[in-house]
Amino acid sequence: MLQSFNPANQNLIVNINGDLIHRDKAGVSPFDSAVQNGDAVWEGLRLYNGRIFKLTEHLNRLQAGARALAYQNVPSSDAITGEIRRTLAANGMTDNVHIRLTLSRGVKYTSGMDPRVNLGQPTLIVLAEHKAPVYDKAGVRLITSGVRRIPPDCLDQNIHSCNMLNSILAKMQANAAGVDDCMMLDLHGFVAETNATHLFFVEKGVVATPHTDSCPEGITRATVLDLCQEHAIPHGVRNISLSEAYRAEEIFCTGTMGELAPVVELDGRPISGGKNGPLTARLSALYKELTATTGTQVVE
Repeated sequence: MLQSFNPANQNLIVNINGDLIHRDKAGVSPFDSAVQNGDAVWEGLRLYNGRIFKLTEHLNRLQAGARALAYQNVPSSDAITGEIRRTLAANGMTDNVHIRLTLSRGVKYTSGMDPRVNLGQPTLIVLAEHKAPVYDKAGVRLITSGVRRIPPDCLDQNIHSCNMLNSILAKMQANAAGVDDCMMLDLHGFVAETNATHLFFVEKGVVATPHTDSCPEGITRATVLDLCQEHAIPHGVRNISLSEAYRAEEIFCTGTMGELAPVVELDGRPISGGKNGPLTARLSALYKELTATTGTQVVE
């Protein structure tokens, strides 16, 4: 699964600290913490017919990560939303758009890791692209990665940071194996997530997803759990072993960039007969209905 270039993004206007700049001329300082240390937090948003789905939840997570990292002068939700609006207007965007927010600790007065050399003003980047959901709705193929997810006593994965080398190493394994992504385990051998999405497993009509001890607390993941609760679909959050994953009747992955997509193969084993399963299809339809009817209006 390799994303292709969309010609509609040829002349994107990018927002860096409120400055609207052509993508080919956009840049951040080599002294920025994101460049020097990967010291930044991020969010992925999706625009549906002028509305951003779960905008409040995404901005809350962005700001929570910034607080956990002791960033100074974190912009308010209203300020960030205002910059999103400006960026979308500059690009004439109304629908089928993915928005990447990046908030770094900002520029340093000299190279170094010590946050005390930062000037105290975060860098906010708003990058909006014409981008359809990236996962094939016909299904994705996974292998189990040999790279384990980082435990919370080393780096809390619920800080949604731009330090993503752990996941990139797993993605490289998936690429080498010719599959879409890798399923990653925690240090105890339980399923955590893929290198890019959360995972759900269906067995005997019950939907289950792993704890978020070693992966971020996903917005789409939470939405699926809410949909299960609202529509009386049996569900739970628990540890899931590799052997349980192998015997699952259905598996699907979730994320803002890809929405819901069925997993049709895991470590060479077909899942749900190599096709979309009934509960995955039902939850996908419920999710689609929700994104079509709710969200924060940002384009009039």
